[in-house]
Amino acid sequence: MKHEELPEDHSDPLLKILHRLIRFAIKVLSVLMVFVIFWGIADVVYVVYNKLALPPYFILDAEDILQTFGAVMLVLIAVEIFINIRLYLGSNIIPVELVIATALMAVARKIIVLDLKIVSADEVIGLALVTLALGISYWLVRQRQPSEF
Repeated sequence: MKHEELPEDHSDPLLKILHRLIRFAIKVLSVLMVFVIFWGIADVVYVVYNKLALPPYFILDAEDILQTFGAVMLVLIAVEIFINIRLYLGSNIIPVELVIATALMAVARKIIVLDLKIVSADEVIGLALVTLALGISYWLVRQRQPSEF
């Protein structure tokens, strides 16, 4: 189902101007996301460098590795958000499958860095339910229409 949220050509002149302004704002957001991505990469490099430069040298423990995984996944989530913005600008449709996949990646990141010593059983159950709901949603969207991405 194709629908246009912000068509460039609209019969109402005011809506046409507003749509163009919003599209410009989305382009500004995409530029900012690129900065966030590079800032995140620089942060991952800085954190890993600091961990490896302190005694004991060149040793990462399990917690350091999990924190690094979490930071890398944050950068990947930022990349996915940028791709969502780019696809939205290019097609004027919301890429629902990609949005759900990005949400799944965010939940996966949360699960990877989850410290079971400080979270409650309710939080673990909540994450499980969110993961299940997103997984089912993704499967349903894929069943309805195969991905073009």
